[in-house]
Amino acid sequence: MGADHSGDGGLPRNATVADYLVARLAEWGVHRYYGYPGDGINGMTSALQRAQDRARFIQVRHEETAGFAAGAHVKYGGGPLGCVVVTSGPGAIHALNGLYDAKLDHQPVVALLGHTALPAEGGGYYQEVDLLALYKDVASAFLAQLDDPSQARHLVDRACRTALARRTVTALVLPSDVQDEPAVPQPPHAHGYYHTSAVPSSPPTVPPADDVRRAAEVLRGGERVAMLVGQGALGAEDEVRRIADRLGAGVATALLGFAAVDHRQPWVTGAIGLLGSRPSWQLMRECDRLLIVGSQMPYSEFYPPEGQARAVQIDRDGSRMGLRYPTEVNLTGDAGPTLRALLDELGPGPAPTAWRATIADATGKWRAAQRELAEQPAEPLNPQLLFATLDDALPDDAMLAVDCGTATAWYARHLRVRPGMLASLSGTLLSMGGGMPYALAAKFAHPDRPVIALIGDGAMQMNGVNELITVAKYWREWADPRFVVLVLNNRDLAFVSWEQRSSEGTPMFPDSQDLPDVAYHRWAEVLGLGGELVDSPDRVPEMWQRVLRADRPTVINAVVDPAELMLPPHFTAEQARKTAAAVLRGDSDRAGILRRGVPAALATYRPRRRGR
Repeated sequence: MGADHSGDGGLPRNATVADYLVARLAEWGVHRYYGYPGDGINGMTSALQRAQDRARFIQVRHEETAGFAAGAHVKYGGGPLGCVVVTSGPGAIHALNGLYDAKLDHQPVVALLGHTALPAEGGGYYQEVDLLALYKDVASAFLAQLDDPSQARHLVDRACRTALARRTVTALVLPSDVQDEPAVPQPPHAHGYYHTSAVPSSPPTVPPADDVRRAAEVLRGGERVAMLVGQGALGAEDEVRRIADRLGAGVATALLGFAAVDHRQPWVTGAIGLLGSRPSWQLMRECDRLLIVGSQMPYSEFYPPEGQARAVQIDRDGSRMGLRYPTEVNLTGDAGPTLRALLDELGPGPAPTAWRATIADATGKWRAAQRELAEQPAEPLNPQLLFATLDDALPDDAMLAVDCGTATAWYARHLRVRPGMLASLSGTLLSMGGGMPYALAAKFAHPDRPVIALIGDGAMQMNGVNELITVAKYWREWADPRFVVLVLNNRDLAFVSWEQRSSEGTPMFPDSQDLPDVAYHRWAEVLGLGGELVDSPDRVPEMWQRVLRADRPTVINAVVDPAELMLPPHFTAEQARKTAAAVLRGDSDRAGILRRGVPAALATYRPRRRGR
């Protein structure tokens, strides 16, 4: 970001406050703005028009998408900070869901919110909403209204510094008239004015040596070491592999940390939690040591029982440690340098080989079972087959954007993400509708790489069909035109239906969960994009080869079986009882549940020999 200066370099003649904001944000590394225009933010969009040499405004179809895309911009390496520009009232309201996604997944985002002109505030003006009250939670780390041009410098600096230091959302409320006032790049050297820096604060790196030594002592004696790796380990892939080898550990991953390990390795057990794998469940049930790296996975029942394992946690934020499992040592620092310090302290030594063999055996059997599941017949198409065959076809530089729902489950079970790939989703908010905004942000961050969006039909009907218009608007400027959208068209909010059956014991409620059948591939063709209809298993492998060679974005309308079960790694007797109760109470798809449930349960839970 360079040396600190007053932020007036490159300002146009007769620069406005909005011009200054764009220039100062550029010093913090903000060069891409996601948003939608409106009169409450016209000063900012006019400034962005004047600064096209150093700033880009990406017009999406809805402000919610702007919020999602700003957080995903950071997740996919598009820059240090995401930025949203939205208009007053409804624009700011619409953006909230996407901004909460960034907040809960700890992504630094600055939101610029248009607002009622100062003289009209408090008078019930059009689109007047109390944004300071509305945003006090999502932007609780820093929220301010810019009422005087002399505030612009220190408010931008504090918003950016706080977003980066705390990895969260901050927001500036910008009254429409103040945006157009003359800029004050350098406030007076006088009482009540601030002269701030545009240099970011250094992050925590390595914990104190004594703490690292204590952590090494806890881990050194382990015979059955488990690691749980989350998004905090991204960028430290080599260190994660080295310490796993040194400890002879098995590694389970939170969904946000998928790209931190090579899922082709036999000691990587894959996802953890309700959508996770049986070997991840076994790993946690049998370990005697636990090393948590950059994860806050919240399902406590998927950790070891309290007292079973001695535990160490590594996180950038000391306030977030020891919240999921009673850890003995908490190391506050960046994953890479902290793991290197821990490796040095551990020194060379033999790793427990029997434990690794146990893990590899369980993982191999699980993967074989998942492939068997994917190849089982369904009506008309097994959705898992689409993911298993995509795994075979994935380019090494693929970027994956995953929406919330059944697509998340099949992604977690079948895709072996490996070094060089990028992959993410709404990990903590678990919001439907994020898949397409994530894919857009990934593509703008890396226009020379292919992106694949994995989306259920419910999420596609929320944001996806509209944001295909955004894809159509911009795709010709991308160096690599491949933008593949897989839509799982089962005409059912299937994840909700299965949750209702297994947790409530009630049948699927058609009025609530039935979805219209939409020809998504035809809509893509109307927009000048490619469209594929897939409704039989024999067409799937060749289809992936075709769309991954296409000369334009392509939408796959995959007509899949709504009865495909998402069996958890540990299916409790209570869950089984309630699912059976739903069937007995006349579930509208009881035939499908029986048709798919029995073979799926057999493939998932039956004992099997190694290599089967």
